[in-house]
Amino acid sequence: MRPERSRARPGPVFFIGRALLRPLLWLRYRPRVTGRTHIPKAGPVLLASNHLSGLDTVLIPTTSRRKVQFLAKASLFEGRLGSWFFRGIGAVPVHREASNAAQLALEAGSEVLAAGEVFVVFPEGSRSRDGRLYRGRGGAAWLALETGATVVPVGLVGTNRALRNPDSSRPPRVAVRYGAPVPLADLAELPAGQARREATERIMRAIQQLTGQARAGVYAPSAPDDVRSRRPSVQPRSQDRVTD
Repeated sequence: MRPERSRARPGPVFFIGRALLRPLLWLRYRPRVTGRTHIPKAGPVLLASNHLSGLDTVLIPTTSRRKVQFLAKASLFEGRLGSWFFRGIGAVPVHREASNAAQLALEAGSEVLAAGEVFVVFPEGSRSRDGRLYRGRGGAAWLALETGATVVPVGLVGTNRALRNPDSSRPPRVAVRYGAPVPLADLAELPAGQARREATERIMRAIQQLTGQARAGVYAPSAPDDVRSRRPSVQPRSQDRVTD
């Protein structure tokens, strides 16, 4: 099955929801947000972030200077209310059970970027369970190199600790750090596979510099309860796949 070709766009639901969530998040988690000016005011932008908890997928849309889009599993769009809400916030439906789900995720992200919008990815593919920064997968680099989008690294700090004790009246403060765009233009002359490997390393290095996390050096193990609905665990199409 292929994603629907009528591209989802954030509508009033996105802006109303963000306006309501922002003060609640500030009261609860007191996020320190820095570097938002690194996000270009116009043009395609790929926000590449580390992933520590489900809170990440709320903090980025509410702190970004521009509206953002992300992937959501197609089952969330079932029913009139679900379809209205998720389409209203600009979520892009992808059938995760499809054999080519990773490629569909890449194509969906490409459509968002081709339209000059902002797309969020978590290159690790799964949440980090131990706080380390895991090895980046090749999908984010593929999107950046194929579309020419500006890659802005995002470093999230403390979001795993903030959710560890939900009953606490004063959870630890979190940080959302937007970094300077990752330079990739010089990779255009390299072979495709080499360019993706180098782009992936640059992206992960930029994220690590924002967060200070230890590098794990391996891919993050997937878990059944991962919050995957808003980020693609993407890899390039099979014939273009990165080999190490």
